[in-house]
Amino acid sequence: MLLFTPGPTPIPESIRQAMAMPTLHHRTKEFEGYFEFCRIKLIELIGMQDVLMLASSGSGAMEASIRTFCKKPLCINSGKFGERFVNIAKAYNMPYVEVLNDWDTSPSSNLICDILKKDNNIDSICIQMCESSGGLRHNVEDIAKSAKEINKDIVIIVDAITALGVEEIDTSNIDVLIGGSQKAFMLPPGMSIIGLSSFALDLIDRNDIGFYFNLKTELKNQRKNTTAWTSPTTIIIGLAKYFEIANIQQIYKETKLRSIATQESLKSLDLKIYPKKPALAMTTIYSEHSPKIRKVLKDKFDVNIAGGQDRLKDSIFRINHMGIIPINEALWVVNAIELTLDDLGIRKFDGIANKVFLENYYKQG
Repeated sequence: MLLFTPGPTPIPESIRQAMAMPTLHHRTKEFEGYFEFCRIKLIELIGMQDVLMLASSGSGAMEASIRTFCKKPLCINSGKFGERFVNIAKAYNMPYVEVLNDWDTSPSSNLICDILKKDNNIDSICIQMCESSGGLRHNVEDIAKSAKEINKDIVIIVDAITALGVEEIDTSNIDVLIGGSQKAFMLPPGMSIIGLSSFALDLIDRNDIGFYFNLKTELKNQRKNTTAWTSPTTIIIGLAKYFEIANIQQIYKETKLRSIATQESLKSLDLKIYPKKPALAMTTIYSEHSPKIRKVLKDKFDVNIAGGQDRLKDSIFRINHMGIIPINEALWVVNAIELTLDDLGIRKFDGIANKVFLENYYKQG
């Protein structure tokens, strides 16, 4: 079965083998060596002042970030994960402002600026770089830059769980960048990552908040290459292996080629790309036949892709592009979709998906 869901992603054999080594105790010099290596590589990858690794899913990092950095956040809600920021603020009885969008639409930086000018109490912005419930790429860089021009002390918190390791991210106006192990890093779920600006580090030092998700306590320990609580040892060892095998710039290049080639291939089958600005992490197709297409792909062609959530549950399907994916597997997916459309009597197979994919992949390259 080919796993092409946008997380968790398949784990390469070399990473599986690394994680299969005998378990290390997390309070040993041997494990601290792995931890230090991963910290150095993550700081280099993210391009920020410091980084934290937490034993939690990305939602834990989102909660820790809101608790530490926000008094009144502006939450951008273009899907389930923007809604999650809102729900975390609600859980702590925190005042917030919500910008509610259609799941295929990113708000303009002008709209965000207008809101900030009218409400001086907003001290932070919470936004997804890629809102994976619909495959939308928010215009985070423009929003962050414009917001900082209005208020240099506003904290920009970005959920980049399905963007980190997918594309090069301009973090010059971002203070908190959240990632997750089970996406582009091709690891099991269970570890979140938080990149931090120098401004965020100053705020952490002042805001000694929480117990398990106390970022001040965690940062103090992680700068010594250990953790405040039990480390996700196996995942960190897998991450070290990822950095050994990964050519990051090549991954960025191939992910973009694969993503655009897939979009153009599926458009040639008269399928509709759902978001107005698609993220590179996944291709999202809007189709009334989505449940049937997913079922045939899984049962007949051994391809497992994702559907939608809530209002889009039976209206979209999503194809992953994160991680190291051989081109033959990506080709198999678009061919299988074309064959599935033929099976369902939607469109006769003529091999156009394969042709358009290859033309676009190598034309870009």
